[in-house]
Amino acid sequence: MDRAELAGWLRLSLTPGIGDGAARRLLAAFGLPADVFAQSETALRQVVSEAQAAALRQMPPNLQALIDQTQLWLRQREDGADTVVRRIVTLGDPGYPRSLLETADPPLMLHVLGAEAFDLTQLGHSLAVVGSRNPTPQGASNARAFGRALGEAGLPVISGLALGVDGAAHQGALDAADAAGTGPRLATVAVVGTGLDRVYPARHRELAQRITQQGLIVSEFLLGTPPLTQNFPKRNRLIAGLARGTLVVEAALASGSLITARLTSEQGKEVFAIPGSIHSPQSRGCHALIRQGAKLVESVADILEELQPLAQQPSPDAFRPWSGGTDHGDPLLEALGFDPVSLDALGARTGWSAAALQARMLELELEGQVARLPGGLFQRMGAA
Repeated sequence: MDRAELAGWLRLSLTPGIGDGAARRLLAAFGLPADVFAQSETALRQVVSEAQAAALRQMPPNLQALIDQTQLWLRQREDGADTVVRRIVTLGDPGYPRSLLETADPPLMLHVLGAEAFDLTQLGHSLAVVGSRNPTPQGASNARAFGRALGEAGLPVISGLALGVDGAAHQGALDAADAAGTGPRLATVAVVGTGLDRVYPARHRELAQRITQQGLIVSEFLLGTPPLTQNFPKRNRLIAGLARGTLVVEAALASGSLITARLTSEQGKEVFAIPGSIHSPQSRGCHALIRQGAKLVESVADILEELQPLAQQPSPDAFRPWSGGTDHGDPLLEALGFDPVSLDALGARTGWSAAALQARMLELELEGQVARLPGGLFQRMGAA
């Protein structure tokens, strides 16, 4: 994309009062952005309001600085990663994902950072995996296990690079790609709510670097855009729009993940939800979705049943949730069950002394079979 073409798209994005809807009407009426700005104010008023037409005749004051910044960003290379490239994909570009074109509000531009071998047209059989930023240990484990299982089945995982479930799902998909080791394969896509010249949250900087090697990071927001609260629901609509369906791992009732699930359903796509403890606030969103018709998911096979034939069959060991049996031969693990539980409750169930329970729970915690929760509770971790 040369400077003049880039300038047209950025100017259209920066013009005050011109949202994506008005911009799409202008493009449909006149062609490329350069053709839009070549029109008289009278012609523009046939498509947009008088105020919008007047705004289009004015040059945004920060346009030249943003053009320079964007061109510099496009030319930059990642350290030690010659196969990682930066791209801008616009409406009408052959690389623009068809799934987004079929949504009610496709963005004008997508900034894309990632492996050169991949593009957004490869996402027709992907799955979004979303959930709480503060999951239970079991929820985080499930997110990573399902992310890996989906990757092993050949489905790219789309999520939002947020803390908690998002990050774990990305990591699981990358784990599958690392284990496969059979050449480049689109493992995961992170759709973010900031400009691509920053990583948010900052603690996911290393994860973002991994994603650029085996996937893509995508944003509709201009460079320099900070993590504004209102941008994340917009980000969620892209997650829903890109994917073939959405899996909600854990979510409270007031959760952005439920926005993604609703948008997925409105687009006629599949919504999946993992049930959890009736005592966990982080399970209530999933339970509400299941009551509303989402498919209850216990293993990745439940998802593949709906997404076949595009997905490959997973290997038998792709994901096997804990069955609840006595595989470990440990009476304390059996007494824990699925729900968070206190030491007092465990003592009542087992008859063990507090000292004996504390000693054994510490051992199980160090082995990764039990997680310590706030409030003095413990929860058994499932096996992947």
